[in-house]
Amino acid sequence: MKILITGGCGFIGSNLIYYLLNSHPDWHIINLDNLSYAAQGKNLAPLDKNPRYRLIVGAIEDQKTVLAALNGCDAIIHLAAQTHVDRSIVNPLPFVHTNTLGTQVLLDAARQASIPRFVHISTDEVYGALPEHAPPFTEQHPLAPRSPYAASKAAADLLVLASYETFNMPVIIIRPSNNYGPYQFPEKFIPLAITNLLEGKKVPVYGTGQNIRDWIFVEDTCRAIETVLLKGTTGEVYNAGGACEKRNIELIQAILNLLGKDNEWIDFVPDRPAHDFRYALDNSKINQLGWRPTVDFTTGIERTVRWYQEHPEWWQPLKRHLQRGVQGFWT
Repeated sequence: MKILITGGCGFIGSNLIYYLLNSHPDWHIINLDNLSYAAQGKNLAPLDKNPRYRLIVGAIEDQKTVLAALNGCDAIIHLAAQTHVDRSIVNPLPFVHTNTLGTQVLLDAARQASIPRFVHISTDEVYGALPEHAPPFTEQHPLAPRSPYAASKAAADLLVLASYETFNMPVIIIRPSNNYGPYQFPEKFIPLAITNLLEGKKVPVYGTGQNIRDWIFVEDTCRAIETVLLKGTTGEVYNAGGACEKRNIELIQAILNLLGKDNEWIDFVPDRPAHDFRYALDNSKINQLGWRPTVDFTTGIERTVRWYQEHPEWWQPLKRHLQRGVQGFWT
């Protein structure tokens, strides 16, 4: 197969490209990325001379660039997106432009090029907030986004599903829960916490840290994307959760323990607007395709902490260039 991956220099994209090239020796990857602030070309530098990998620098909103990148491709895996919730609160427009308009440009180009498979990567945040004792979200749960980021992703989901209904396009949507692992940009919760502690700084925690997230190690997400690409049914949506619900305070305490710190290193800060209390996903549907998360939280967080400890040359320059006004917050 020859696959176009959008946003391949980002967190999930970088991990996915390594995973697919290693797992499928006969596959070729085209990576279309505009190298925005959170996309690091250096993530994939070891692949520069790999004949099965090529980077095209360009925006998904540019149809001419997209059509050129699609030449000869058998599938699209669409990851490119603005993803940081707090940035979307400060300025929603870039999220609408990339996440919603960019997705429609991709859909139009894929239809024009008759691409036989279009996998759209969404998020559990499109479902909105989940009460503490409610059952996890299924794919039938109505969309109820509560942040500009989540709304832009929900709009993209609807455009993808409309393309199936209107044009019979071969689309699939996958909605992962909160990812963590290597190469995650250090404005996000887990890498921010780890790198702050490595720098001798406190970790900001919203409110009292009681918000709950369903955490999934990025390698499991890569396997889930591969699964729906190869086995998913056209026109369907699949959740892919980590089956690992933790309060933010529990997560921080696990990181503190790994780095030999106590709760004095926590800095509780005012909560953000419309902060969803809980996310959790029901995996029953994707389980039927043979996928389940395999990396338990203890193993995943240990591997993640160790990676940031061993790669200060990767994250230190990024933290120096984080924009003022959003530093210290996460989705």
